[in-house]
Amino acid sequence: PRIRLVIFIASRNSLILTSSCYNPSMSKSAITKEGEVAIKERLAKLKFEERPRISEAIAEARAHGDLKENAEYHAAKELQGLVEAKIQEIETSLANAQVIDVKTIPETGRVIFGATIKLFDFENNKSVTYKLVGNLESDPEKGLISIDTPIAKGLLGKYVGDEVTISTPSGPIAYEVEKVSHI
Repeated sequence: PRIRLVIFIASRNSLILTSSCYNPSMSKSAITKEGEVAIKERLAKLKFEERPRISEAIAEARAHGDLKENAEYHAAKELQGLVEAKIQEIETSLANAQVIDVKTIPETGRVIFGATIKLFDFENNKSVTYKLVGNLESDPEKGLISIDTPIAKGLLGKYVGDEVTISTPSGPIAYEVEKVSHI
């Protein structure tokens, strides 16, 4: 839904009309409860460990004299900019996140956001386990796959016992859903 906000601003005997519309690209993105905790911990580390450390490095580099030719100062300032940008990105992402606690949703054997899924991979003849999470918290090496990946999209809505073939950039993958848990 689009929301139109109209604001009247009086300025020197004139009336200015401004408007803005809801930005659909800033819609809520889902994250798990565990993901929210991990992201907040990461944010706290950036704000309360990295930021002060960089400020100290800038102060120390400043004490060395001429800033025009001070490589330490410029490196610290550049790092400060990167850290501040990351802090802003995480804060914005958290503000636009919808936290879903999958443990509060009754298990039905259906694959949903936040579920942990045990799959049998027919091609490799072995079981694999994935948890469907939001983009902010995805880490494929740990089995946390983004809800926006082809595998996650192919699994959503499937039930235990279903066989599914998923098209991926590296080719089709065939799985059987062995177990769905809300952990």
